[in-house]
Amino acid sequence: MLKPKQERSKQRIKTILETAEQILLDEGLEALTIANISKFSGLKRTSTYKFFPTADSLKETLIEEYILNCAKFFTDKSANINTDQLSVVILRCVEILYEYFDENKASQCIILNNTVTPPVNASVIKHLSTSIQSFVESNIELPKMYNTDGIYRVLTQIIISIFSLNVKESNILNQTGKIEAHRAGHAYMLNWVNQSS
Repeated sequence: MLKPKQERSKQRIKTILETAEQILLDEGLEALTIANISKFSGLKRTSTYKFFPTADSLKETLIEEYILNCAKFFTDKSANINTDQLSVVILRCVEILYEYFDENKASQCIILNNTVTPPVNASVIKHLSTSIQSFVESNIELPKMYNTDGIYRVLTQIIISIFSLNVKESNILNQTGKIEAHRAGHAYMLNWVNQSS
């Protein structure tokens, strides 16, 4: 996306993203087209194309924004819970992510209820996985693990993938998704802890 410098351009991008979110909520992902953005935002198509030349570029920006918001939400909600139980710490990670997606239906629509195309950028996922890593490591001391950053990125993707599967199977994010994400995330981390001990 072209990074705007002028206030007018920043306002247009804000309008486009707000319109896109409303379309996601009202009509679903299939309706997220440049034509519909122009129609519902009141902006000319050329204005939309200037910042988002394709629907995929718009989706990519929305996905990035939602993941970054999720990372901030996670950091704001996570606090030391004073336990050395890996299962409890992973459950809290899952609960915070669940709460974010449950409260943000548009992010659920574009990230969970969708085979994400384009895929979530690895550097964006790293923001969220770093928040999760900080929380886990502030609560329990884990053995030194090979490629710690990568391990937490995979943990983050496991949780989001299971939430996604839950939404696709049930048409809603529910307790089954939370339970399964906790089970899989804990098993994954336990495997690494056992290998590192």
